[in-house]
Amino acid sequence: MLQSLIKLYDRDLQNLRKEIEAYEDENDLWMIRGEIKNSAGNLCLHLMGNLNHYIGHQLGKTDYVRNRPLEFSDKNVPRAEVIAKIEATRIMLKAILPTLSDEILAQNHTEEFYGGHDSNEYFLIHLFGHFNYHLGQINYHRRLISN
Repeated sequence: MLQSLIKLYDRDLQNLRKEIEAYEDENDLWMIRGEIKNSAGNLCLHLMGNLNHYIGHQLGKTDYVRNRPLEFSDKNVPRAEVIAKIEATRIMLKAILPTLSDEILAQNHTEEFYGGHDSNEYFLIHLFGHFNYHLGQINYHRRLISN
């Protein structure tokens, strides 16, 4: 199961990079309209914060410190910097995920989630679903913004 997740996370981080690169106008990454309050850029920053916090910091014991409000308030970050964050997250995941033993995967995750503690394995699957939810939003955002 873990090897499959490693491949899926890497595949979809590459897909995220392609989505960010597909914006013809870099400024469109930060555009919001109507009831859509999260730009693609902010969703990408949120995803990188999420993975670096829950997998990097909590499971891999990195020194990453999350600033979740900044993930949504930071604007006009250069596309190259956003892509660098995606690539750094890919490297982090490739370094940490293979080190997770069956024992670690079976342990309860360190934060309460939806009213109870679940295993790290469950949480990794949850994080992958969360990632893809926002990846889909980014894809729709790009197609709606880029006429």
